[in-house]
Amino acid sequence: DNDVRIIIGQFDENLASKVFCCAFNLNMFGSKYQWIIPGWYQGNWWEQANSTNCTTSKLLTAMEGYIAVDFEPLSARQIKGISGRTPKEYEREYRRELQQKGVEASKFHGFAYDGIWVIAKTLTRVMELLRTKQRHENHNFTVDDREVGRMVLDVMNETNFNGVTGQVMFRNGERMGTIKFNQFQDGHEVKVGEYNAIADILDLINNSIKFQGVEPPKDRTFVRLQRRHISVPLYSILSTITILGMLMAGAFLFFNIKNRNHRMIKMSSPYMNNLIILGGMLSYASIFLFGLDGGFVSDKEFETLCTVRTWILIVGYTTAFGAMFAKTWRVHAIFKNVKMKKKIIKDQKLLIIVGGMLLIDLCILICWQIVDPLKRTVEEYSLEADPQGRDIAIRPFLEHCENTHMTIWLGIVYAYKGLLMLFGCFLAWETRNVSIPALNDSKYIGMSVYNVGIMCIIGAAVSFLTRDQPNVQFCIVALVIIFCSTITLCLVFVPKFITMRTNPDAATQNRRLKFTQNQKKEDSKTSTSVTSVNQANTSRLDGLQTDNHRLRMKITELDKELEEVTMQLQDTPEKTPYTKQNHYPDANNILSIRNFTDGKDGEKSILKNHLEQKPQAQWGSVDPSRINRGPLEDINSPEHIQRRLSLQLPILHHAYLPSIGGVDASCTSPNDSPGSSPRHRHMPPSYRVMVSGL
Repeated sequence: DNDVRIIIGQFDENLASKVFCCAFNLNMFGSKYQWIIPGWYQGNWWEQANSTNCTTSKLLTAMEGYIAVDFEPLSARQIKGISGRTPKEYEREYRRELQQKGVEASKFHGFAYDGIWVIAKTLTRVMELLRTKQRHENHNFTVDDREVGRMVLDVMNETNFNGVTGQVMFRNGERMGTIKFNQFQDGHEVKVGEYNAIADILDLINNSIKFQGVEPPKDRTFVRLQRRHISVPLYSILSTITILGMLMAGAFLFFNIKNRNHRMIKMSSPYMNNLIILGGMLSYASIFLFGLDGGFVSDKEFETLCTVRTWILIVGYTTAFGAMFAKTWRVHAIFKNVKMKKKIIKDQKLLIIVGGMLLIDLCILICWQIVDPLKRTVEEYSLEADPQGRDIAIRPFLEHCENTHMTIWLGIVYAYKGLLMLFGCFLAWETRNVSIPALNDSKYIGMSVYNVGIMCIIGAAVSFLTRDQPNVQFCIVALVIIFCSTITLCLVFVPKFITMRTNPDAATQNRRLKFTQNQKKEDSKTSTSVTSVNQANTSRLDGLQTDNHRLRMKITELDKELEEVTMQLQDTPEKTPYTKQNHYPDANNILSIRNFTDGKDGEKSILKNHLEQKPQAQWGSVDPSRINRGPLEDINSPEHIQRRLSLQLPILHHAYLPSIGGVDASCTSPNDSPGSSPRHRHMPPSYRVMVSGL
């Protein structure tokens, strides 16, 4: 229970068998344990003194490797001692005497032999001391037993000679000799070394001692702390992907700055686009910091990293999505202007909005840092076995960035970011019908918010569940940041890049806004710009469109009736001294002015060129084919056409002049006098060309 690994036992043979049987049952043997017991047991004692329920094989298994400690009976140094014999010569003589007398050998015979010599040497020395003392005093004297005993002890402590058991000397009344060490190997004891207590020298026989493990057993279980760190190959791979993402963001930044004066990029707020890219790059940069742990930096630097990486990620997120939502808010503010007032929202105001969002972030982060800063905490896990089989235990530990009220601060940050995402979703939904690709990114904002929201929820949950696995946690966090940043930047800039590569003018050719109400789509012509757009609300626009369509139909009917009445009034051809040669195509073009006004700008220029390229009218020439025609056949004569145009042109002027880019016929230009004629009012160039041609 106390994790004792090296056990010194002082017991006899009978108790030794019980101890080793218990050790076998408790698995307290093998490479992790070392038993040290007395060495004076009789040979094969485990068979003679086995009174346990353990078999001999179990006892031998538990006993394997024990070390027996005993004194050396005879010295291994073959030098002549005080008796004039070497230890081997003494042993041969001792064995011969035993055989002659039939006496059983004693294990301590060498010590007994040296002990007799100690007594003899001691008594001889004490007698010499007494004689010397008597000569100095020159008279008879007596000594008591206590004084003689003290003299004997003093002389014995001074004893020092070589005996058959080795060097003989005493320290504090005890014999200082040689200790031998035997190890139990494969069923028998083997001498592995000896210790000379006088010289304090341990002499081990080379390669004789054998341990069951790769090294001697430890006196306790050593616990080695092992940091669970992020794998270097994994960190390298994710860092490479992050660098590629930052290079992509840099390419988008270069594209945005280079084409900042292009109408499409200018309408999409290039400054806000730069902020979106900056926020994405900050988010990318936080990945490098999330991969650093105590294996790369010191403990103090790790605490600093805890704060820095949190600040960078939060500020980068707010910068990117704040700029994106600020752009959408401007579109919402302009197109939802129900009062029809001219509104100018400059980029400076959008920068103030983004700055306000960042200010809220800074307030939260500063309060967090002051009140309850992030600190390095160490979480230790249960002991694990050494994977290499060594006699140590591994205690894994993991470093975290935490504080006392971590849940509260994370809740505040998540709540603020969630409200920001909801606000962005609201703006994207409100501006979904604005169909100016260069101005409105609501579709891509909605996709970005959806992807970012889903990935953040999944990433946060999985990251919390894998907090004890740093490699998995770092991989998930890094991939979520990379995916969210990349998908956001691509949704914002890739469509613009593709549009400019395939059709640079496609984004600005169609400047009409389309609104959908109750699944009905109607076209409405309006002038658009970044700084000023005038548009009525949806309900009022539907009413105006309905009235416009009704009035146009009525004008068409009136034109038909007018033409019929004019034709009926021409009962007889009116003789005129002049005719216009080859003007029927011109008249037909003029009569089809409705198609001209409803066409595109390109059609206007074609008709204008057609009229300008006509030769000058040759008045006075008469078409011979018309001389003998009757009244009905001459209904389309130039004079009839001229009369009809004199009645239709004012009507056409009032009805279609606003549609082809001119001013309202009911309005008076600032340069006209109140009494001026309508024909002197401002007309578009194409309209003046047609009138002059007529």
